[in-house]
Amino acid sequence: MRRLLLIGAGHAGAELLRRWAAAPPRDVELTLVSPDTLAAYSGMVPGWLAGDYAWEDCCIDFARLAARAGASLVLDRVVALDTGRREVLLAGGAVLGADAMVLNIGSTVRMPQAPAGSGPWLLPTRPLAALHDAALALASAQGRAQAPELVGVGGGAAGIETLLALRRRLLHSGVAARCTLLTRDAEALRSLNPRARRLAHAALARAAVVVRGGFDVQSIEPAGLLARDGTFQAADLVLWAAGAVAHAWPAASGLDVDPSGFVRVDPTLRSTSHPWLFAVGDCAAFSPSLAKSGVHSVRMGPVLAHNVAAAFAGWELQAYRPRRDQLVLLNTADGRAIASRGRFAAAGRWAMRWKDSIDRGFVERYR
Repeated sequence: MRRLLLIGAGHAGAELLRRWAAAPPRDVELTLVSPDTLAAYSGMVPGWLAGDYAWEDCCIDFARLAARAGASLVLDRVVALDTGRREVLLAGGAVLGADAMVLNIGSTVRMPQAPAGSGPWLLPTRPLAALHDAALALASAQGRAQAPELVGVGGGAAGIETLLALRRRLLHSGVAARCTLLTRDAEALRSLNPRARRLAHAALARAAVVVRGGFDVQSIEPAGLLARDGTFQAADLVLWAAGAVAHAWPAASGLDVDPSGFVRVDPTLRSTSHPWLFAVGDCAAFSPSLAKSGVHSVRMGPVLAHNVAAAFAGWELQAYRPRRDQLVLLNTADGRAIASRGRFAAAGRWAMRWKDSIDRGFVERYR
């Protein structure tokens, strides 16, 4: 009996399990390693943060999905990989071996060291479970400022969506936060077309969010954030959405990684140095480079499922061909969304209904 180890409960891994349940490869034993049984779909997290969804509405139940696929579930996280032995070390001390592995572990964030004692309340947006726990703790905290300084760090889609969503959640609880968005670049959302950027800035303006471009955070101080050029931003709450950072252990294992530590893969999603290992989603470094977006992880799912089965059966593997003009739907937390694709962009309640339909449909696929 050959063994496959799926490390991480990500979007592409969900599709692998769904297809495995329908047509499991012969004589292959599948094990899923994940610290949690529920994994949030990233596209719905801003809606949960704004109060539009229950957390369970946004999540895929990987315990149930693994059971349907006949897979073993190990509730733990990988901390090291021995590529020579094809074994992983778990945080709990156990060692698991496999003939093939799939990394679907996403990315994390690296924030400056916060001061000891009092200081801004920090909410990291990655991993999503950490954002969930921090937001719940914030909601139950007492004695916060009635007009706190809410500062979002990161000018990408995730940073803008989560900042607007958290502002709305606070507003509904009777707290009118003063909001600022800090971006290291001169302008937010540089990856989108000019019209989409204008629509996003209009949404930020409607929410009275001040945008400060060229603010490269150097440290977190007791009263706020200090930039490398010496400028300062007061903050009571800091929502950190700046840049995806690779987990450290894949690079330490000797896998071929890019300069940022993400696992290099070929067009079939296999490691360029260890072909028995696949990497998908944010943890993978595809060539040419792709934005760290849940959209790519979702679209890699069918290719991953086919290629894992093909690798065991000796069939030809497929190449993942990303779309360069992918649809972007950005939730502005006011009942509207921005739709952008290529040079097209528009906004309205219809776009939010469209986004809601797509997001709910994706999660429902794995119920």
